[in-house]
Amino acid sequence: MTKPTPRLKSRFARLALGAAAAFALAANAAPPTPADIYGDLFVRVQEGRVFGDNKTFVDAVPTRAPQAIMADYNAAPPRDAVALKAFVLANFTVPGVNDTPLLPIRDHIKALWPQLVRQPEPAVAGSSKIPLPAPYIVPGGRFREIYYWDSYFTMLGLRADGDQKLVESMLDDFVSLIERYGHIPNGTRTYYVSRSQPPFYGLMLDLQQTDDATVKARRLAALKTEHDFWMAGARCATQGKPCERVVAMPDGTMLNRYWDGRDTPRDESYAEDRATAAEIPSRPAPQVYRDLRAAAESGWDFSSRWFADGRTLATVHTTDIVPVDLNALLYAMEIRIADQCREAGDTACSRKYRKQAIRRRVAVDTYLWVPDEKRYADWNAASGKVTATLSAATLYPLFVGMAGQEQADDVAATTEAELLAQGGLRTTRIRSGQQWDTPNGWAPLQWIAVDGLDRYGHGALARTIADRWLHTVARTYAETGKMLEKYDVEERKPGGGGEYPLQDGFGWTNGIASALMDRYPDIDPTQDSASAE
Repeated sequence: MTKPTPRLKSRFARLALGAAAAFALAANAAPPTPADIYGDLFVRVQEGRVFGDNKTFVDAVPTRAPQAIMADYNAAPPRDAVALKAFVLANFTVPGVNDTPLLPIRDHIKALWPQLVRQPEPAVAGSSKIPLPAPYIVPGGRFREIYYWDSYFTMLGLRADGDQKLVESMLDDFVSLIERYGHIPNGTRTYYVSRSQPPFYGLMLDLQQTDDATVKARRLAALKTEHDFWMAGARCATQGKPCERVVAMPDGTMLNRYWDGRDTPRDESYAEDRATAAEIPSRPAPQVYRDLRAAAESGWDFSSRWFADGRTLATVHTTDIVPVDLNALLYAMEIRIADQCREAGDTACSRKYRKQAIRRRVAVDTYLWVPDEKRYADWNAASGKVTATLSAATLYPLFVGMAGQEQADDVAATTEAELLAQGGLRTTRIRSGQQWDTPNGWAPLQWIAVDGLDRYGHGALARTIADRWLHTVARTYAETGKMLEKYDVEERKPGGGGEYPLQDGFGWTNGIASALMDRYPDIDPTQDSASAE
């Protein structure tokens, strides 16, 4: 083999030396950090403390090309902290947050029920907690006690998931509360006893599975006692002067409103209520407090439904309003008392409550039905007119079966045209910043709409609402690993607004998700929805 000439040897040496130098330079070059790669996204996540520890995001692993993530981010930057976190979780595997594979959503819900169960506890002197005799479900998050209307929707899910025993024990708890206080308080805290919540106990009894005549008689007696609570004001209500929860309508018929036995700031929202009253110097503070408390009894705290100007909390006047949802639920209560009295052989009782139900239905048709607008509305006792706010409460008469077919057809058309969003049913069409207004949707209202529309032959629309809602819940679960209290149905993301941070857990969302998946087993909420707008 011919040896290289000295000149060639020198050339090869120079090439080798150059390659070595280039490799050494590349090895010493600093790789880009998350701050370099993600720019404004990085700054917003870290300065906004989206995660409690700033090391969390910088250790996250992108689930697709960083350039694609940043292109999407720059095209539509998330508007707030909730949306920003959702964006991050949708595009990164974040240690300690979404790095554990998620269970299928139905399995996740079934795993959540035991975490939300609470056992009976003894009373503690000085504590606000009201003890209960049997196990029960709490909503989750800041809601550490049983809540009245939440529990109906939780029970629907427990039944769908095969836990009838817990349904029965919660019914026993509610009977205990009625026997002690004459009604079911808003929740099991002493500061809730002065008010109730939307009366779903009668509908809860539809879910009971017992042949024990003594148990059924006790539960019926409790239902009559609850009816007495809501109608107690009938003894003193006159036209123009409501009394407690009763309003005398222009023809003398008695309908109902939300009210509270106290006119002081709510213990659990003391500073907020004082601040609201201070904004309204033209009205006595006790009346403002009563209206705030009444809105809390409605469960819709807060909503443009209760505002005189339809926009701002400072105009709250809940006690002037005769709400369609409350009166629909009381109609359902009266029908159930009548039916259960008939089954028990008490014909006089059955006739009495059926007559009351018929009178209520006629009054609702007379004062709360707006044929030109194809909707049920709330009625303002102060002005003698229906309010302008269209809300999902328009579906309650369908849910309880008190609407006529033509009324139901009209409500279905209004619902599809005005309340249906890409992520489910809107609560109202008004953007007030309150949590019971658009863009938020709530699990109980989805079920009421689905069940009511289906009852009157609008199964396709009912299924569309269920489909879109389940996809919203599943999408957020995939992004956050959580079941949330409320959702933005306009953009299919976690909801906002309200007096407190968004809560997870979450009893009625779990319950309605399970109940809807049970009702529509062909809907796969993990796949793109064919019915989305």
